[in-house]
Amino acid sequence: MSSHNPAVTRPAFSSRVVPVIVITHPNQAVPMAHALLEGGVDVMEITLRHAAGLPAIEQVAKHVPQMHVGAGTVTRAEEMARVQAAGASFALSPGMTDALVQAAMDCQLPFVPGVMTPGEVMAARDYGFNLVKLFPAAQAGGLAMLKALSGPLGDMHFCPTGGVSLANMGEFLKLPNVAMVGGSWLTPIDVVERGDWSEITRLAREATDAVRAS
Repeated sequence: MSSHNPAVTRPAFSSRVVPVIVITHPNQAVPMAHALLEGGVDVMEITLRHAAGLPAIEQVAKHVPQMHVGAGTVTRAEEMARVQAAGASFALSPGMTDALVQAAMDCQLPFVPGVMTPGEVMAARDYGFNLVKLFPAAQAGGLAMLKALSGPLGDMHFCPTGGVSLANMGEFLKLPNVAMVGGSWLTPIDVVERGDWSEITRLAREATDAVRAS
């Protein structure tokens, strides 16, 4: 596999905290994007776990161009073209299949595949990826697993997601092979449902400050 394919390039956002978001109404997307940006977070992983995911991605891509909006929970090859058409600038998955990787390559859409074992990390590297999502991070061994992987697979970088929180993200970000962390604590469903965007900004700023301190 060619490492020159855009699918294997790292997404361009600068934040080291990736909010993993479930949106239930597309009209939540734009105010949420502005709230996150105000708190210093320039990336959103809007998952496909709800039917509102694709139209939400479309809203952010159209109305908040300074936000790097990615599609999360991409688990089927045919979803890759759909999220790209909606305006996603990258895609993430909890896992990795040959079909998913091929679809990302065909779309030339930056893709962060999910891994859980050394063999899956090596398979991702063979495709040309150097950034992968460790998921579910807690069940995969968390900090201890990432430290263990850094020896034999020191050229690979990770975005641990699943069990990462404000309380432990600093420990993850101190590891040299951790590029960023993902988590849902930045956009709690109850806060989003009531449209408390100032609270989203507060949570984003809290995470941004924690990154600087780590």
